[in-house]
Amino acid sequence: MKTYAIKEIKEILFEEKQHKRTQELVEQLAQDERKGVQKLLQKYHREQEKQQQLRTQFEEMSTYEFALRKQGTVYIAGIDEVGRGPLAGPVVAAAVILPKDFYLLGLTDSKKLSKLIREQFYEQIVDKAIATGIGVVSAKEIDEINIYQATKKAMNDAVQQLAVCPEHLLIDAMDLSTPLPQTSLVKGDQKSISIAASSVIAKVTRDRYMEKLARTYPAYHFEKHMGYGTKEHLDAIEQFGVTPEHRLSFRPLKDDA
Repeated sequence: MKTYAIKEIKEILFEEKQHKRTQELVEQLAQDERKGVQKLLQKYHREQEKQQQLRTQFEEMSTYEFALRKQGTVYIAGIDEVGRGPLAGPVVAAAVILPKDFYLLGLTDSKKLSKLIREQFYEQIVDKAIATGIGVVSAKEIDEINIYQATKKAMNDAVQQLAVCPEHLLIDAMDLSTPLPQTSLVKGDQKSISIAASSVIAKVTRDRYMEKLARTYPAYHFEKHMGYGTKEHLDAIEQFGVTPEHRLSFRPLKDDA
């Protein structure tokens, strides 16, 4: 039985020599009494368990897509929005049609992902998606038609922006006025991989907009709170007033109008 150096074991389990890793070798390493080897094995098993949990999560979140494809549906659009609650900035919706073989472990509700992971997933989704569409409704229009109607408009606009016409819509907790067949799912970004993908696209798109806005209005620090009603944001409004990007129909801005 060959005895591996701990550095080589680390490379086999986690790094560039993974091609040498076999179940037989893992079982062999379990008999190695060196503490360093046992620590590496414990880490390896934790990571394997985590990967299995992510695979299970992905399968569960593909249930609706699988059922629709079984019925012959090819182009399934997941739709989600971000930005209903903030005091400033637009509401942004995204529609995403994923290919049948799309696979991205860890994809879920964008709010549960770190900024770094969201950015990485955004690039992978855009690269692999059959089509993506974005709908943006400004603060001014939100004030004119209310946030509920603005959210619907953003979602409809996102669908219209798709280069491929979807055959079925999977929507996060909203019903749209469209002849297209649709399924509304409460907490859809945690139940459907297509909706989760649209959640990431919408979130990153809106965050980038707010980060750009922060350079125009640096006193408000939009890059930190993305327009939500934090104490820092409210203090800035009290000191500097509102901008054209603020929603005057939202409290407490409405109360101060």
